[in-house]
Amino acid sequence: MRAVIQRVSRASVKVGGEVVGRCGKGFLVLLCVMENDTENEAGLLCRKIANMRIFEDENGKINKSLSDVSGELLVISQFTLSANCVHGNRPDFLSAAKPDRAIALFDHFVSLIRDTVPHTETGVFGAHMDVELENDGPFTVWLDTDELKKKKDR
Repeated sequence: MRAVIQRVSRASVKVGGEVVGRCGKGFLVLLCVMENDTENEAGLLCRKIANMRIFEDENGKINKSLSDVSGELLVISQFTLSANCVHGNRPDFLSAAKPDRAIALFDHFVSLIRDTVPHTETGVFGAHMDVELENDGPFTVWLDTDELKKKKDR
């Protein structure tokens, strides 16, 4: 799985002009399920995001997690994070999971993260979405479970 995590003051997502998900202070997570991902990757990414300490403490140090600040989440499916731009100028998305598998793992990830972050909302899988956010910092982090597993194996 791949994810872009943006620390936000607020974020929302609209489908057809109507807000379908929103969050206050917390993270906007753009999530891509890759073709070889399993529930193991969903669990690994969930734990990493839930425990990321990228909020400032009382001394101004980046030292607090979502739960420390009662943070919220907005999770958006984003298959374009699988883009391969090596050949030509039009990216291919062949390494993204097929929709049925991607939906199941996306939903599994959301179910897991809700155990830690009760206020978790989503967009609509596969829909054209308009995402609005106020990036806090800005502070943006990119995660790839393949890279996280390599680090774990070292």
